Amino acid sequence: MRSAARHALLPSLLPANPGTFFFLRSQPGRFPPHAHGLRPCRAASSVPSGKYLPPLFSVAPMMDWTDNNYRTLARLISRHAWLYTEMVVAETIVHQKDSLDKFLAFPAEQHPIVLQIGGSNLDNLAKATELASGYSYDEINLNCGCPSGKVAGHGCFGARLMYDPEFVGDAMSAIAANCNVPVSVKCRIGVDDHDSYQELCEFVDTVVSKSPTRHFIIHARKALLNGLSPAENRKIPPLKYEYYYALLRDFPEVHFTLNGGLTSIDQVSASIRQGAHRVMVGRAAYNNPWNMLRHVDSEIYGVTTGCSSRRQILENYQVYGDSVIGQYGISRPNVRQLVKPLLHLFHSEPGNGLWKRKADSALRHCKTLAQFLEETLDAIPDSVLDAPISRETSMEEAYFAHVDSLMPPRYTKQAIGSYESPALVTAST
Repeated sequence: MRSAARHALLPSLLPANPGTFFFLRSQPGRFPPHAHGLRPCRAASSVPSGKYLPPLFSVAPMMDWTDNNYRTLARLISRHAWLYTEMVVAETIVHQKDSLDKFLAFPAEQHPIVLQIGGSNLDNLAKATELASGYSYDEINLNCGCPSGKVAGHGCFGARLMYDPEFVGDAMSAIAANCNVPVSVKCRIGVDDHDSYQELCEFVDTVVSKSPTRHFIIHARKALLNGLSPAENRKIPPLKYEYYYALLRDFPEVHFTLNGGLTSIDQVSASIRQGAHRVMVGRAAYNNPWNMLRHVDSEIYGVTTGCSSRRQILENYQVYGDSVIGQYGISRPNVRQLVKPLLHLFHSEPGNGLWKRKADSALRHCKTLAQFLEETLDAIPDSVLDAPISRETSMEEAYFAHVDSLMPPRYTKQAIGSYESPALVTAST
């Protein structure tokens, strides 16, 4: 069924010329010149929602990482991966409504794209969604999984919202009422000592019963809100993939995306073979974008990828970068910000160390991305820059082979109530 749906949508998605689907290619040469007159990042998309392949694979929202620049690079590598913004706090959208492009605008080529918002005030979540609706995102997602002290602590949202599924249901209802696209929740499998499968099911059940939400992104670790940093929360709590697969069994009417601990395309493929509806990858897609994203179109979607080499990626990215420098004022963005997502493009490749050292020096004076690449890319051998996309032998075919034997008993619906966190304070007025 998945394959049939995929191919039914294919004709409207593939570009007429696969080599030029994103930006106009520059003139032949290693370092194309600065380009003018390209479409800048802006609000509108002329492509209606629903014209894309399903979100079998997505790149996770990551603060300070999945900005417009990284998303542009990711889209150049994979045409069909779904992209997520960094979390944008609802209050930021409401209070910055006169300068929203800086926070919400994106190039139309980044579709399909999901806006993640955060907050614990119903009015502000509703207003923020209404304001964001003018930017034609393909889905609106509520952050219920971030364990950061600024978010889940002082901010009283993120993962702390899992303590109050009733509020999350109300919030999702308010968000859905102010947009015309699907809505979703990104959460953990639990929080602090509230980490049983039963409690996770009660959270999902409550949100589904109170709102139109039919999509949950499940980070398969619980969050510990005291004593662990966000980085430690991504490593120390054990992964429990069996909880995710049990949700598929117990909530057949809901779509679930698996997130957490996946570091290779082979693991992604293995999870889908095991029955995962959809998969989301975070840091592996940022720290090694070429190796993770270059196989998404062919391996996950079964279609030909639009890129052929990292040289082609850089040529197109340079045209984008030099067209947006200073778009939101002096140094916003600047060359350093544009280079940031490129620094992992040659992960573990010959010349990578030398390129980064040259990059550090060049960033002190380069005013354009073209100048930066001209001064640094000779550190990378042509054999790396021009290497075609290749497929290595998989060593992880059985990555999820034992998950069925670990699944908890079926969910038994009981009287559903709050996790009763005394520290959670939400405001609806």
